[in-house]
Amino acid sequence: MRHPKTLFDTISLPCGVVLKNRIAKSAMSDSLGDGTGHPTDEQFRLNQRWAEGGLAISIIGEVQGTSAYAEKPGNLVLNANSNLDNFRKLAKQGGANGTQLWLQLGHAGALSYEPTSKPKGPSKLNFPSLHCEEMTLEEIQQLPSEFATTAQLAQQAGFGGVQIHAAHGFLLSQFLSPLFNNRHDDYGGVIINRMRLLLETIEATRVAVGPSFPIAVKLNSSDQLEGGFSEEDALKVVAALDSSSIDLLDISGGTYFPGAKSASDGAGRGPYFLEFAKRARAVTTKPLMLTGGFKTRAQVEDAVASGAVDVVGLARALAIEPTLPNLWLANQKPEPIFPRFSETPEGGITAWYTMRLTEIGADKERLSSNNLQEAMHDYEVRDQVRTEIWLRHFTKDAKG
Repeated sequence: MRHPKTLFDTISLPCGVVLKNRIAKSAMSDSLGDGTGHPTDEQFRLNQRWAEGGLAISIIGEVQGTSAYAEKPGNLVLNANSNLDNFRKLAKQGGANGTQLWLQLGHAGALSYEPTSKPKGPSKLNFPSLHCEEMTLEEIQQLPSEFATTAQLAQQAGFGGVQIHAAHGFLLSQFLSPLFNNRHDDYGGVIINRMRLLLETIEATRVAVGPSFPIAVKLNSSDQLEGGFSEEDALKVVAALDSSSIDLLDISGGTYFPGAKSASDGAGRGPYFLEFAKRARAVTTKPLMLTGGFKTRAQVEDAVASGAVDVVGLARALAIEPTLPNLWLANQKPEPIFPRFSETPEGGITAWYTMRLTEIGADKERLSSNNLQEAMHDYEVRDQVRTEIWLRHFTKDAKG
């Protein structure tokens, strides 16, 4: 008889790495890079505090291999021009206490931050609030090696693993979606072609880092857009990934494309994508992680005990209480107390949580005020400052 897994059981990944429990900090765009693509003191401390808090895995969001297609000017950039010692310090502090600190490898594609980029995606788009040029076949074929190079540098710097970002409307997710991928070559059309770039990226990354370094993938259950990436297509990708060399599949959903629903819209009060995870479990033997909508310890424990998922990804809960895993281990604080906002302007909640991460990194224990307009102002001002730094630094960098 199979005994249900508990939240604090260990788990062995296919590559041989053992996770000390089943709790992960999902990738969030903390926007704490210094504008030159390097980590800041606040980012060192933020990740150190999460490690001290008892996580098994902590994933740093949107680390770019190039400055050309970043999601925000606070993203990290890891390539041959980076100061690897700065990244080594981040890996050491965020990888303390037995925590696996992983980098999420990103490329924003059509969603690249326009003040620093000229957005490109699988196909040319010209919507009122979103436009981009089409990538050439040569540019597409170079991408796997770019991801692989960043992964190899992450390994050299001492990070525990990498996660390839193929969700939330960023580049690899764009290739998966028929709504945004209208190509007629080997990278467009039927789903086997639309997933080709993702599979090639995984293969190139595995060759670069060897067999014992964890590689994860973040995948949408759907992008929640009519005519977009569907659950049926997602299941076909999950089945294909079962034959790949990945070590963990992180299931999420939704997209940042203009007009798209929030992942939480219509998803109920519990975990957003648990039903899809149950369907995915039927077509893969890979360890599954689920991210989105977990609010209580009971929800987390039930998901793991059900066998549908092996690891639970938390994000906003750990922005409220960075020591939550330790508190749960000590049977304290079953539910983090989430803030309530009287008004929710577009982008306001994201800005509030992003600025909350800055507070944690500065060892401020008092939560921000619930003024979303104030959070948005602070967030935008910081982006403006880092945009100026980014443009100066990477223009000089490109000129050598």
